[in-house]
Amino acid sequence: MAAQRKRMYKRKRFLVPAIIIILLVAFRLVLPYIVKNYVNKVLADIPGYYGQVEDIDLSLITGAYTIDQLYLNKVNADTEIPFLNFERTNISIEWKSLFKGKIVSEINMTHPSLIYVFEDQQKKSEEDADIDDWTKALTDLVPIDINKLEIHDGKVAFVQLTADPNIDLHLNQIELYATNLRNVERTGERLPSDLVADAVSIGEGNLHLEGQMDLVKQIPDMDLALSLENANATALNDFTDHYAGIDFDEGEFNFYGEMAIADGYLQGSLKPIIKNAKLIGKEDAFLETLWEGFVGFFKFVLKNHKENTLATKVPIEGDLNDVKTKTWPTVLNIFKNGWIEAFKNMVDDDIDFKDVQKTANKKS
Repeated sequence: MAAQRKRMYKRKRFLVPAIIIILLVAFRLVLPYIVKNYVNKVLADIPGYYGQVEDIDLSLITGAYTIDQLYLNKVNADTEIPFLNFERTNISIEWKSLFKGKIVSEINMTHPSLIYVFEDQQKKSEEDADIDDWTKALTDLVPIDINKLEIHDGKVAFVQLTADPNIDLHLNQIELYATNLRNVERTGERLPSDLVADAVSIGEGNLHLEGQMDLVKQIPDMDLALSLENANATALNDFTDHYAGIDFDEGEFNFYGEMAIADGYLQGSLKPIIKNAKLIGKEDAFLETLWEGFVGFFKFVLKNHKENTLATKVPIEGDLNDVKTKTWPTVLNIFKNGWIEAFKNMVDDDIDFKDVQKTANKKS
């Protein structure tokens, strides 16, 4: 009898761990499908949109998971062009922050694209949502705060299909790095987060964005500078012809901007520069040539002939709920570039975050 109980005890001693191991293995095998169904439900419940993911891979040891082919589009979209299409998104715990007592995540995205099809996004439905709905839903897919974000070979585009020819403004090969988004590294700086991004624009221009931010605040503070250089102006013809009735036969487009936000108050400037521009092409129709000749006359009068540039500088300032551009400074800056001194191909760096902060304090 005692021997029989001893054999049963030995059997249980091996059987219980075996059952636990089998259950853990089964749970590990089933968990990706549970998470996938949860993610697909979140995407399906976004008002006015529908979406899905193709697959989800989990790593319980490292606390990471990978989302493959996340897709999101408007419910009543006429096209099959996805609004969001994220090829691969790796989400994991940021271990170096964990050692400092902070549980935050890092996200690494490969080949993400955001394509805004004008006709699709303008269509309204009974359950239509504002932009906060889908952004909040995607943020909810990350269980903990995001501290580091990397984007590799991304794409952003604006497409208008009813224009003739179609308009396609895009940025390709986006490389973006944003660090310390949750202010884990306490440096004492007012703007603790760093952002840098590079991309190739339409017309093969080189875009560069860099700056600092504080995203912990409800209205984030930031100090950003952007430059777009050496873009072929003829690549903008579909856009400029549709909205302004002009196109470029040749020319180079450059754009510089800077912006500072402090306590909800914004101050910045935008500086477009067109160099060596020629508007009239040999194949233009008579009325088109007449209109472009009229525009070209004013371009001749207003351009800086020494540098062969047509440019202006648009100041932007105000409360974020009521941001306005300043019309007269914009007009005067056109004449300043043409008749006084050509604007330089660089970010002017005349917007200072501390000055904007002082202005915000005076107006509050």
